[in-house]
Amino acid sequence: MARKTPDYQMRALKKYQAKFKEMRFRVLPEDQEAIIAHAKRVGDKSTSAFIIRAIKQTMERDLSDSTDK
Repeated sequence: MARKTPDYQMRALKKYQAKFKEMRFRVLPEDQEAIIAHAKRVGDKSTSAFIIRAIKQTMERDLSDSTDK
């Protein structure tokens, strides 16, 4: 028999999740495998952490490139 998640735990989860916005995107299966493998190889805590780090680094690089011109 499945155990019901306690109400206090559900409230805590909803409060935590409310701090974030969700972004979805699609990748080809082979790209997904490569992204997951790379995230593990470089030691990121999760694939999401790797993607967020990669996006932030790219944004910083793009901004510095545009100011160098």
